[in-house]
Amino acid sequence: MSLKEKLTSLLFGPKAAGEEEGGAQIEQGYAAEQTAEAQAEGIFDRSLLELPAEHPLCRLYELRRQEAGYLPAPHLSLDEEGVFPEEMIQRELGRLRTSLTSLCSSRMKQVKDHDKSQLRKKKGQEEAAEAEPLSLDAQPCFFLSSDKLFAWIMILPPVGQGQELTQELLLKAALDQNVTYGLDEHLIERLPVHDKRYFHLFLIARGKPAFDGENGNIVDYFPRVSVHMLDVDEYGQVDYTNLNLIRNVKKDQEICRLILPTDGEPGRTVLSEEIPAKSGKSVPLPKGRNTEISEDGLSLLATIDGHVEFTGRSFQVKPVLDIPGNVDYSTGDINFLGDINVKGDVLTGFTVRAMGNIHVAGVVEAGSSVEAGGDLVVVKGILGDGTTIVRAHRSIFSKYIENATIYARENLQTDCIINSRIYCDGEIQVRSGRGCIMGGRVWAARLINAKSIGAQSECRTAVALGGLPCTNFEREVIQEELKELEIELEKMECQLDSPAKTSLLSKTRMKLSVAELKLKQLEEDLDNIKIELMEKEHGRLECAVLYPGTEISFGDEVLRVRQERRQCVAKLVCGEIVLM
Repeated sequence: MSLKEKLTSLLFGPKAAGEEEGGAQIEQGYAAEQTAEAQAEGIFDRSLLELPAEHPLCRLYELRRQEAGYLPAPHLSLDEEGVFPEEMIQRELGRLRTSLTSLCSSRMKQVKDHDKSQLRKKKGQEEAAEAEPLSLDAQPCFFLSSDKLFAWIMILPPVGQGQELTQELLLKAALDQNVTYGLDEHLIERLPVHDKRYFHLFLIARGKPAFDGENGNIVDYFPRVSVHMLDVDEYGQVDYTNLNLIRNVKKDQEICRLILPTDGEPGRTVLSEEIPAKSGKSVPLPKGRNTEISEDGLSLLATIDGHVEFTGRSFQVKPVLDIPGNVDYSTGDINFLGDINVKGDVLTGFTVRAMGNIHVAGVVEAGSSVEAGGDLVVVKGILGDGTTIVRAHRSIFSKYIENATIYARENLQTDCIINSRIYCDGEIQVRSGRGCIMGGRVWAARLINAKSIGAQSECRTAVALGGLPCTNFEREVIQEELKELEIELEKMECQLDSPAKTSLLSKTRMKLSVAELKLKQLEEDLDNIKIELMEKEHGRLECAVLYPGTEISFGDEVLRVRQERRQCVAKLVCGEIVLM
């Protein structure tokens, strides 16, 4: 009699002599049987744990199967419902294998130790008339997920005269393992009579996961970023009156609202341990100038009528100055800290300056000066005489530009540029309307895009790309100021001595010193960023028609166009200007 048959006889009593010959092949394990069942059903369960035939669980299963004659194949699936994520299943399968190996090895050791004990007694010729039967009760084995939110159970069958599975045995085992929260009471009731109660894995308890609170949030009723999209109609025209540059707000109007953070909801493991949860973080209301927080602390309100603007970290309300007509002798020069809305024209000889945006519904005439700390919109265009200077520290939008000097820190959009000096640190778009650039000098840091550049008459038109146009413009302005101050100083020195002369000389010398310091600082700044500028892209020119007489420059490189070109692109390649 083999050792296996001896063990079986001791555990479950003598076997029938007529047992079929195929019994010896059962030792191949249950893995093949499970695989066959899965293939028959056309299902591949990734959460199924497969064990080799020599695994202790397989040996316990075969011993029980030989005794019972029939026993459903073991089924160790962590996710029969298909609700767990794949990464969790793969992580827990390795832990399950280790746990089952330890539990089943311990159970097999008890069986082997009993067998060895009985053999020693028999060899010692003790008076015991018959061997003492092994008695091991059914053993519920619990397996907890790594986060202790789920508990599975597998029942090992009784051995010898051990007690079969009962509901009391299940509850006692759960209490011993401290699995007390989220138990499946229905499963506990039906498991003792379940036909697959042994060597099957059941999800018996579910914990409650913790939910962190949501962070506070701000709901804005005004946009934080101004995006000026110029709509071109079917005739190629742009309506400069509909840029919505100024977003008006009334006093006590709500600018934005605070959504309070929510508290976290703590969870609980199957061991009835509390899982802490984090509460959401609060965010402050972006309070700026001329705004206040409401009494309930949930709203940001405007304290004055004006224009709403987001300045990096906070909303602020700038006062808006409305000029119902022209800027003329009735208004004088205007210097305002907020935004200006001119419903007429800026007449010759007058100056308009604003810390914010400027909107001119009419024309900026010759000899006038306009400077905006934000964006500038001129609905009907800029008509200069060579002395007109228009500046914007953001973008400029104008119907046309003629005989004027333009300074734009960001972008420039217009329908036509004629005989003007343009300095732009961003992009120049001249695609709507006529879309032409004729005469003068146009300098953009990144891009110039126009329908046509130059004219059939071959008037000289200079186009420059790359570098720092606005910084160079400031240097040119200071250099001109220095020349004027030096001439003025020479004239004063030729005059007769007088108290008035002494006073004027000291003031002029002071202005000259300040201008020289400014120029020196600009020169140093330009020298410091020369290397950085060389590493950057030099810009790009795009146009539908490029006429002769046009001069294109990238830094020191200059290209003079000798013949008409169409649909061309100009850029700097390996230090040379290339027209494509």
